[in-house]
Amino acid sequence: MLRSLLLASSRSPLMRKAVSELPATRRVVDRFVAGETTADAITVVRRLTGAGLTVTIDHLGEEVTDQQTAVLATKAYVTLLDALKPLGLGQRAEVSVKLSAIGQTLDRGMALDHARQICAAARACGSMVTLDMEDHTTVDATLETLQALRADYPETGVAIQSCLYRSEADCRDLADARVRLVKGAYRVPPSHGYQSKAEVDRAYVRCLRVLMAGTGYPMVATHDDRLIAIAEVLAGQHGRDRDAYEFQMLYGVRPDRQRELIESGARVRVYVPYGDDWYGYFMRRLAERPANVAFFLRAVRG
Repeated sequence: MLRSLLLASSRSPLMRKAVSELPATRRVVDRFVAGETTADAITVVRRLTGAGLTVTIDHLGEEVTDQQTAVLATKAYVTLLDALKPLGLGQRAEVSVKLSAIGQTLDRGMALDHARQICAAARACGSMVTLDMEDHTTVDATLETLQALRADYPETGVAIQSCLYRSEADCRDLADARVRLVKGAYRVPPSHGYQSKAEVDRAYVRCLRVLMAGTGYPMVATHDDRLIAIAEVLAGQHGRDRDAYEFQMLYGVRPDRQRELIESGARVRVYVPYGDDWYGYFMRRLAERPANVAFFLRAVRG
């Protein structure tokens, strides 16, 4: 119930205004968001990569309603990638892109053109792009865009949400690709996806089996120790070395566990969001874990 309420709030203008105006909100947002500017993001990237982690950077924004905003979001990614180039991180620092932030809901052709610009900038600095998956209504359009991009940029990856009924089949279709497997942080109706945590977790393992058996590069995005252990077992069963897959975790969530995995020899990539359009992302993080809500309420109470 709480999760559904928070996910509904992530799209409410009234809730956005109320939450944004709370004095304590900024303190909590800073736990999950790496600042508002490119310079802020680069500072965090330097710190994380200096500690042996890799990163994927998300310029926050989604569901833009005008072309100018989509163009500005695209330019923000190009600027970010240009700023990464002197660091020489290559694929240790990639970017994650929501197609709705670069115009998918306005014009799919325009969004594809913008995505191509970002992919070109990423390749120029030895980096790469992963497409975020958004709500269930966007999956077909996102996968079609992925297919078009991979014709010229085969290193382009995509996120797949285990909460959707279709995702196991999508994983089979993408078994030769870079796939970030997530549980899913958007509301999904019973007609399209699993409703209970147990069902979503079981679906996650089924998808993981498909990806580990394939020829692509699985990106295991989870903070769940049980799923981390299952991933390691499946990787071993399929003869995957530790550099043939990676774990991904969110910035500000379980940093101690991130370090433990690195020290054990695993690859760990941290999802680093930045920018001033943080509200939707922040509310989905609250919805994912009750502990995040408790942390927010403690901050509000001071």
